[in-house]
Amino acid sequence: MTKQFELDPKLAADSIRIGRLPLSLLLLMNDARYPWFILVPRRAGIKEVFQLSEADQQQLWRESARLAKNLSHSFHADKINIGALGNIVAQLHIHHIARFTSDPAWPTPVWGHSEPVPYEKHGITERIGLASDWFGEELEV
Repeated sequence: MTKQFELDPKLAADSIRIGRLPLSLLLLMNDARYPWFILVPRRAGIKEVFQLSEADQQQLWRESARLAKNLSHSFHADKINIGALGNIVAQLHIHHIARFTSDPAWPTPVWGHSEPVPYEKHGITERIGLASDWFGEELEV
């Protein structure tokens, strides 16, 4: 029996589900201080990019590059941080964070810097709207 994809409970608890792309689940990290999205390939048991098929690796790269480009343009970011650490959550997930020289953690990593500031409802709606604009019909909300 083939194992089905399930989102790691920690990712589910720390983020807001935006929708599905052709390969990945698109999440919004629930920390309003940073424009911070996460791509999670919808493949069961995957911890590393190299475990994906070649076609899935290419699709993940396309989704990641598109997300990073739109984050940069929409927020006029000083830098886009992209990372797949997996030290706490082993499930493959790629963080995309718009960074600014004025943000609370600059220039250090955002992880562990301070307690997150959860989004209010209007902020979530705004981010979902942006993601819908960025990905169009490719994003199933």
